[in-house]
Amino acid sequence: MSRPILTAVQMRVAEQGHDVVTLMERAGAALAEAAWQFAGPIETLILCGPGNNGGDGRVAARHLEARGMTVRIATLDTLADAQAAPMLIDCLFGTGLRKPLEDSVSSKLLSLVDAAQLAIACDLPSGVSADDGTLLSPVGSYDLTVTFGALKPAHHMMPAVWLMGRIVLADIGIDVQSDWHEIAKPELPPLDPAGNKFTRGMVHCLAGQMPGAIALAASAAARAGAGYVRVSTSRSIDGLPSAVVQTDTAEINDPRVGAILVGPGLGDIPPVLTLALTVPKPVIIDADAIALVGEPERLKGHDAILTPHEGEFVKLFGDLPGSKADRALEAARRSGAVVVYKGPDTLVASPDGRLCFAPPAPAWLASAGTGDVLAGIIAAFRARGLPSFEAACAAVWIHGRAAEIAGPTMIADDLVAAIPLALR
Repeated sequence: MSRPILTAVQMRVAEQGHDVVTLMERAGAALAEAAWQFAGPIETLILCGPGNNGGDGRVAARHLEARGMTVRIATLDTLADAQAAPMLIDCLFGTGLRKPLEDSVSSKLLSLVDAAQLAIACDLPSGVSADDGTLLSPVGSYDLTVTFGALKPAHHMMPAVWLMGRIVLADIGIDVQSDWHEIAKPELPPLDPAGNKFTRGMVHCLAGQMPGAIALAASAAARAGAGYVRVSTSRSIDGLPSAVVQTDTAEINDPRVGAILVGPGLGDIPPVLTLALTVPKPVIIDADAIALVGEPERLKGHDAILTPHEGEFVKLFGDLPGSKADRALEAARRSGAVVVYKGPDTLVASPDGRLCFAPPAPAWLASAGTGDVLAGIIAAFRARGLPSFEAACAAVWIHGRAAEIAGPTMIADDLVAAIPLALR
């Protein structure tokens, strides 16, 4: 199930009409339950700030004490004298934080987090900006973060995401509606028992100057379930599975084609991208082809998916203002395309305002060729009939899961091989 994401302001709006004391009681009880399930009976220090987070902490203290746990509470006034405990629960500041912590508070908090065997954050670690994941102050490493009602952008954005540990979302009785979600495990459509290789999804890949990249992308498309994958090339490409067809005569406007993939290994050959855009077919524009787009508005009216990393994004869209989420949505609006804004905190943005945040990706995905593999998976899912936004989100999830399966010593070829295991 895809979990909703709200900004700090949206969360406050969602809470309107609910009794603050009731919400605090539910949040504190949920925090205590998560801490109990995570750690069991253990001496605990709860740091309580002046706002609602502090109130949540006091409620949690009451519930934990009722279970027989030894709990101490420290406030901002008494923080300087607080002694470390085996478990720390940080309820100092949550989604409302807009400025850095005072140096004395920040340094004491860091020392208490470091000294604890287990550190838990209420809503967010104190010092994290809820809407963009930036660190307003130095932040220690937490083992568990418990948030309420909806996830916040920071729960999936760098650099904060790597400091939060496991993230638990607690239901506190708020009806949350949002166009922003976490990318969940996809539910791919079943194969048609009466189908054939063409109805299952045909991917047409356009080759360029560097054949290795398009070979990875085409192989990934085949492994991701496309019924027929072919590479349009005038020279033989080594490393392709025998199931992938190499041809220099196939028509790109073949009515059986479900998606066109252009960009991996393309090089500086603008006519190839132009060719891809002359056909009224879904097109996945990756790597070198992104730089050849020129103006984002060129893609309006096309059924396109763009997959830029940071450098490619800035080259095409310029230095847009706002958070990464803001920039992704603006890029989708300008181009009319679904934008997969890649990185350690990948986002998928739709021109209609939908935005999905990827789960934290394994660090070893930062290696050559893995982006080509992602493009191939997206092409396969789009060719199978998934809408562009859903195809991109599903592919991002499968890509990350395949990387987990392949392990930290993987290369892009291993990532391709792990796709069937991720699909299972």
